[in-house]
Amino acid sequence: MRYELWIALRYLRSKSRTGFLSVITYLSVGGVTVGVAALCIVLSVMNGFETEVRGRILGVDAHLRLTTINDSGIPLNSDAMQLTRETPHVIGVSPYIFEKGMIRVGDQAEGILLRGIDPQTIGEVSDLPNNIYVGSLNFKAGELPGLVIGRYLADRLGASVGDTAVIFSPAGMTSPFSAPVVRQFVISGLFQTGLFEFDDIVGYLDITEACRIFLRHDKVDGLEIRLDDLWNAAKVKEALEKKISLPFYVRTWFELRRTLFSWMQIEKWMWFIILSLIILVAAFNILSTLIMVSMEKRRDIGILKAMGATPRSIGRIFSYQGFLVGLAGAVAGTFLGWLICLLQVRYKFVSLPSDLYFLDALPVRMQPLDFLLVALAAVLLSFLGATYPARQAAKLSPVDAIRDAG
Repeated sequence: MRYELWIALRYLRSKSRTGFLSVITYLSVGGVTVGVAALCIVLSVMNGFETEVRGRILGVDAHLRLTTINDSGIPLNSDAMQLTRETPHVIGVSPYIFEKGMIRVGDQAEGILLRGIDPQTIGEVSDLPNNIYVGSLNFKAGELPGLVIGRYLADRLGASVGDTAVIFSPAGMTSPFSAPVVRQFVISGLFQTGLFEFDDIVGYLDITEACRIFLRHDKVDGLEIRLDDLWNAAKVKEALEKKISLPFYVRTWFELRRTLFSWMQIEKWMWFIILSLIILVAAFNILSTLIMVSMEKRRDIGILKAMGATPRSIGRIFSYQGFLVGLAGAVAGTFLGWLICLLQVRYKFVSLPSDLYFLDALPVRMQPLDFLLVALAAVLLSFLGATYPARQAAKLSPVDAIRDAG
């Protein structure tokens, strides 16, 4: 062990004459601990929310969408579907139609976003079959075609499974004197994804019925694609663009909701910077502590220099002190943050009202890299806080230090 490190440890363990410096040292360690723990917990909670939101959105949306630039549509028997299925990392492909319309049940009418889907392949790209909580995903329940709508949309319409719904499509309104396409459906199921924007306005119908009511002539808007890993989206997009030329183009899940996911990343970094101020305050405490230590240990510094210690060695003693305080706080804070997150995951002692949120407890997802970066930032700030007092101590003249101390 280097003698500078040994002396730094002795200074941290030794009792000062008043005990005041020891208290400040403990407070500095505590400040770093609280800052690191708070930052680890907040980042883990934000990771949990991001994972939950992304998982729920991608549960009803695709990892990739293949569409056409000029909205000319893709024929149902197009080779694009087979070429897409043969692309590496693709595990599911399903055609879709997405249009606006109006729904009426009894005397209640509401706007609706209708999605035409293939019931045979929708399970390959969406969790919709698992989100049906009343009825079933059956579009051929009787004489009328079936329709599946969101829970909150059904509440606003006062509708339930088995009711007859009338769909109005604006596709037939090509002139001021034309009328919308009107067709009756039977509500065969209600779904709930936990995302209000889907549950409040979206409805699903068979893709052949969608072609008929929206006058598509057996053409769909595009293909929804699911991958074995959502983080392969950019790679698969590049591969598809090489195989399928214009007017086809591909958008990834991130591009489809760029604003939401970009803001979540920005918000995470904002919280990292804001909560780092707690650690910065602790670093200033370390700085003030070491300045007072250097003033109290002037005699020791003078003796060490008289014995041949170099200014660099004296500076290292105080730098090591700041480093050790930061390291102790970082280790303690990381463990405390990990423990609290683990208890939340296991026991869910911070609950959320399920009628307001789509979760019953505060979500937590711990990422080792986040914990490591927070700990490194704490140690670095603590080390930088010790730089000034270390330089000042290194500049002391041994004769003046011994005389002033005496």
